[in-house]
Amino acid sequence: MTDDLTRRVFLGAAGAAVAAGTAQFAAAEGQPAAATPGTIKIVGVACSFRKGKTTAAAVQACLDAAKAVSPEKIEIELVDLGGLRINGAVAAGIALEPGERDDFPQVAARLSGPNVAGVIVGTPTYFSNMSSLCKAFLERLMLFRKNDFALSNKVAGVVAVGAARNGGQELAIQAVKAALVSQEMIVVGEGRPTAHGGPVFQNQGDDISKDEVGLGAAKNLGRRVAEVALIVTRCA
Repeated sequence: MTDDLTRRVFLGAAGAAVAAGTAQFAAAEGQPAAATPGTIKIVGVACSFRKGKTTAAAVQACLDAAKAVSPEKIEIELVDLGGLRINGAVAAGIALEPGERDDFPQVAARLSGPNVAGVIVGTPTYFSNMSSLCKAFLERLMLFRKNDFALSNKVAGVVAVGAARNGGQELAIQAVKAALVSQEMIVVGEGRPTAHGGPVFQNQGDDISKDEVGLGAAKNLGRRVAEVALIVTRCA
């Protein structure tokens, strides 16, 4: 009986989360700005608690390279999660506390735009893994999966920043990629000539501008995301 009760409680919570998510998704869909005809958008999401720092700079480097592929056809937007409140527990059916702030709907709105064709996720690296903010963001993307895989066939890339050159950034990238694959997204790595899993940056005194290896790889990732996004949208 205890097991049956536990199962009923879990299913009830999950059902409530799906219902709330559907309402959030419907609200989010109404918020994005109107798309410019004939263009696609690539959205970068910087998942660092430190707003405007090196993770945001790394994502912006990718976005700038994506824009350069076809400036007249590609729009870019950086969404910096620093300072935002995103509670991952909501994805598990846990209700927000009364009065608790939830900034995820405004983030979901940016990803729900009618011409969004690509997403680049950036995360700082902690103990060879993504930030807890990035994890919460990815968990809340359950909203899109529950709504007919709304991110399906959008192109995705990942970039990571760490305090050391070999600080576990590649492991963090792989973890983020695994979550994006579960959304039926088309996950890519850097384009040629580096052509690896994703760019890694070394943060040197809150600055990545001197990391030529990381910047080169970031440009390759941005370009690759843009190229594949243009191919996918042209064939859709």
